[in-house]
Amino acid sequence: MLASIATYLPITDPTWIFFVVLSIILFAPMMLERLRIPSIVGLIAAGVLIGPHGFHVLSRDSSFELFGKVGLYYIMFLASLEMNLQDVQKIKGRALTLGLLSFALPMLMGYVANRWLLGQGLAASVLMAAMYASHTLIAYPIVLRYGLSRRMGVSIAVGGTIVADTLTLLVLAVVGGTFKENVDGLYWIWLMVKVVLISLFIIVTFPALARWFFRRYDEGVMQYIFVLSLVFLGAGLMEIVGMEGILGAFLVGIVLNRSIPPSSPLMNHLEFVGNALFIPYFLIGVGMLLNVQAFVQGQTVFVMAAVMIGVGLSSKWLAALATQKIFRMTGRDRTLMFGLTNSRAAATLAVVLVGYGILLPDGSHLLSEDVLNGAMMFILVTCVVSSFVTETVARRIAESGTPDESLPTTAPDRILMALSNPDTVAPLVSLGLMMRTQGSATPLVALNVVLDDSPDTRDRGLKQLDRAGRIASAANVRLVLRQRWSVNVVSGIAHTAKETEASDVVVGLHQKSRLSDTYFGKLTADLLGAIDRQVVIFRPGVPLATVGRMHIVVPRKAEFEPGFAGWLRRVAMLASQLSCRIDLYGGRGTLAAMHHGWEENRLNVQADDHVYNEWHDFITIAHNSRQDHLIVFVVARKGTLSHHNYMERLPEQMERYFSQRNLLIIYPSQPATHHIGTALRSGVPVQMRE
Repeated sequence: MLASIATYLPITDPTWIFFVVLSIILFAPMMLERLRIPSIVGLIAAGVLIGPHGFHVLSRDSSFELFGKVGLYYIMFLASLEMNLQDVQKIKGRALTLGLLSFALPMLMGYVANRWLLGQGLAASVLMAAMYASHTLIAYPIVLRYGLSRRMGVSIAVGGTIVADTLTLLVLAVVGGTFKENVDGLYWIWLMVKVVLISLFIIVTFPALARWFFRRYDEGVMQYIFVLSLVFLGAGLMEIVGMEGILGAFLVGIVLNRSIPPSSPLMNHLEFVGNALFIPYFLIGVGMLLNVQAFVQGQTVFVMAAVMIGVGLSSKWLAALATQKIFRMTGRDRTLMFGLTNSRAAATLAVVLVGYGILLPDGSHLLSEDVLNGAMMFILVTCVVSSFVTETVARRIAESGTPDESLPTTAPDRILMALSNPDTVAPLVSLGLMMRTQGSATPLVALNVVLDDSPDTRDRGLKQLDRAGRIASAANVRLVLRQRWSVNVVSGIAHTAKETEASDVVVGLHQKSRLSDTYFGKLTADLLGAIDRQVVIFRPGVPLATVGRMHIVVPRKAEFEPGFAGWLRRVAMLASQLSCRIDLYGGRGTLAAMHHGWEENRLNVQADDHVYNEWHDFITIAHNSRQDHLIVFVVARKGTLSHHNYMERLPEQMERYFSQRNLLIIYPSQPATHHIGTALRSGVPVQMRE
């Protein structure tokens, strides 16, 4: 029976190859989850079993090379794309420290061990030490699953990856270059010049190209293909100049970070495809490289692997320990840093394969076959240890109830979006997605109010709700769709807000259709009198994802209003999603209260203060803003503490200075407004689009 089955192995038919791989991707995590073994370990082990050195069910053909390379780039790209650049900017000194330590300690310890314990030559010892110094964020999907991507230890580990892997790849380029013909001092200078020029080209052109594309094309598939094309273009350019493509993929993720918000449908598409297909394919391919028989047949490979594993694990642990002690961090952060920086795959594979391919004058390889097999075991063990360590500490942090140091524990989001204009459906839903707390289980609510019972009116409203549902679904966020018949728009929104216990009501800004119309319209004055929730009015210009800066204008004494904390948190969430800085305009006391509120709630916001009391004229703000900036006005309802008479001229000022800007107007919640009655209706009138 077994002999007859063996005649069909290895499988060569593409259909069955893909079926076997998908079956492993599907069932391996399901089986290992019960044993509390990370799925990453199962995928690598499955690759060992089905590979050429196992039962030889599959050969490591071109499909594994192709999908494996895509998965390799995907890991590096997603790691840099998921970074919160504001958090990294804040801890750049710590990330640099960990990166330098996690490179220098393995290089030093590795060179000594390779030279004196394994008896390797000078060039081989340096190249093998570079294998220990590099690391790949194999366990990063684990911290994503537990919602720890913005924890300090994770941010430091990701930032340190830039330093450690860049230095490792430079060592690889130097050692590999010494064995090329016609190599002189100019070769190294020219190599550095080319790397710098390509990096500058990516940094300057890719963000501008992304903004141009995203403003003109909002179709999900086109955006996904465009981003993936940029990843491979960046990787290919790095390979052309003599560096490894993973450095280019990592750099592309950094420069596109601001253009792809974490809560956007595009980010969900990128994570879904990578985690479902490309990254598992890569992990299975890594397992297929391991030759288990070599460890049975000879003791040399076993000793080689043991030294590699011992030096690799201890050096990364010492780097994480030293970083923790220097900056007085917690033990859990130390373990997270060790878990994330301990796994080797991308750069280590590049180093060992390049070294194995270099032939010496006597015909032998610079890195022998024993080193190659030992490196494969080294990769397997470090990935297993990394996965177990990261899974264990991430689970403990999540169970402790503090999954993310940088975000506070808050009440569930209940954001209601009133949709009435087809042109504003996508912008309003995008705004709702960005203002909500990431990971919140509370669904968003989309509402369409029907004023007459005609089939055409209902159908138009249902189409808008359906589109909103597709956008939210693409971002993997639950959206409750409601169509409500009402005698007027205000009544429909107000009743729905009370029924759903909405914390925020988001509407679109009215467009003037007649010369007699006011800038804001009429209906929202009634809406402000009917509900006490926070009301957010949005006028979209360029897509939100392409906004490069926020300007927030706040009235004096806003900090004394009961809704102060609510809108302060919302703008912080929005700035975090956009990864942009904020210009604050307000009184000294108000600005100080805003910074204190963000710090108290552990919300990392990068803001520049401008003491500003000129609400009669916004020419200064208009001069400092551009078309891709978002102007935010925090406006007080009439009769409240922070309302001032100069707010009556606000519509005129907006129309004069910000007619071509993204505009966001926030009316903070006022729990007592429903007792004031019609007095509020004489405030600044604002109306949603009709």
